[in-house]
Amino acid sequence: MAARGSKANNAVDTFAPKPVKRPRKQVEDQIAKAILSGQFAHGEKLPPESQLANLFEVSRPTVHQALEGLAESGLIRRVPGISGGSFVNSVTHEGLFTLLSESLSTTLRLGTLTIAELTEVREILEIPAASRAATNRDDYHLEILNSVVDQQRKADTSDPAVPALDHQFHSTIAQASGNRLLGALVKSVHSTSQPVSFLQLSEKVGRETVKQHVAILRAIEAGDPEAASREMATHLEYIKENSTTGEAIS
Repeated sequence: MAARGSKANNAVDTFAPKPVKRPRKQVEDQIAKAILSGQFAHGEKLPPESQLANLFEVSRPTVHQALEGLAESGLIRRVPGISGGSFVNSVTHEGLFTLLSESLSTTLRLGTLTIAELTEVREILEIPAASRAATNRDDYHLEILNSVVDQQRKADTSDPAVPALDHQFHSTIAQASGNRLLGALVKSVHSTSQPVSFLQLSEKVGRETVKQHVAILRAIEAGDPEAASREMATHLEYIKENSTTGEAIS
């Protein structure tokens, strides 16, 4: 009997109510997954709000809000008028990023990924991303990267902007690769796990990482894929050597 009571107490300590997704979010997520999985083709018109409300068993205002959210993410476009409606856009970087981030965030919350695994994934994704960026980047990407590096040079390790600048640097390179999925993957990895937070960030390490960012940028500016991938590999190896390893990410 004591053992049974102990299990009951453990259950009380373990389980707790969690907030359920709002109806609007549930509708938005299901439509987004249907679009990204190819159930709706590019340019295809979604069912009218009244029909979607019946299908999801929610109110029309809830469906309307969900569709507005999808339009903001770039997955659909809203056309006003009698012949208008909600039409599927081509798959966007932001749409993929949102879906991937939600999935990765759930995995990280479970504490089932280690920092070593995160670093390995970054090497798999970001080294070829840098190589492709050297070939496919445009002036817009170079302007962002130069701006980020300038800000990083001026920042010290205690600056709260450091994680966001690191995120922007690596995400912009991935976006410049020209591959939307690669861009979304890298961005979601950085936004959900914030790799820089595991870096043992001394002033020396901070200066060296910025120096490495500059080397990566110069290779991309020069249109040299081999140099870009080499500099990114050097950078990620340095990050690995100066990060806490083996611990679960939560």
